[in-house]
Amino acid sequence: MAATQGIKSSGGLGIPSLKTGMAAIAGVMMLVDLYFIFMVAPTDAVLGHVQRVFYFHVPIAIMSFLAFFVVFLGSLMYLIKRTPKWDAIAHASAEVGVVFVTLALLTGIIWARPVWNTWWTWEPRLTTTLILWLIYVAYLMVRSYAPTESKAAIYAAVMGIIGFVDVPIVYYSVVWWRSIHPSPVVGPFAESDALTGTMSLILLYSLITFVFLFIYMVMERMSLRKMEEELGKIRFSLRRRRR
Repeated sequence: MAATQGIKSSGGLGIPSLKTGMAAIAGVMMLVDLYFIFMVAPTDAVLGHVQRVFYFHVPIAIMSFLAFFVVFLGSLMYLIKRTPKWDAIAHASAEVGVVFVTLALLTGIIWARPVWNTWWTWEPRLTTTLILWLIYVAYLMVRSYAPTESKAAIYAAVMGIIGFVDVPIVYYSVVWWRSIHPSPVVGPFAESDALTGTMSLILLYSLITFVFLFIYMVMERMSLRKMEEELGKIRFSLRRRRR
């Protein structure tokens, strides 16, 4: 009973109300975002309604960059301080980042089919994004198959730092290697008239919405991992008692 109570108290990392509040804010903002995207955003004269995928695809891709930047920072701090907290942040952010980069690839494919008349083409942006996905899937596999938890943290930290090199390559790919992929609409290489006022505002709101969703998902994943660790300790103690 005491062990179970310990899990409940530690499952939210001491901030269950903050996590619940973040989930509520993200949920409400997502509903509003869906209304803006499907009811307010203008329909593109050339692409039609498929252009609305843009309001999901761009924020999701940016969130994957943010997630892997957090992995980079968390991994660097772990190697410097060897504090489990930084490893937990990096691990949770990597898992969330893989979800976002997977969705970025899928939404890109959905957009590409009617526009490029193909589901996939080996152009630079798609190829480098696929490489990014493979890097962080490998990151998670390294953590799963390492002989000990300490070695898993060290190996993953090194991989999380090196793997981040591909993030700027993904962004600059459409600048370095011009192809059929559209030019950037956000960032230093975006054209000033790339989006209309309404499109810019909806894209900004969508981006903020996904930031809240990202924060909640990382907090939730860290909470679940804490519970998994507590359950592991209970199983270990029960096995010792049986012996």
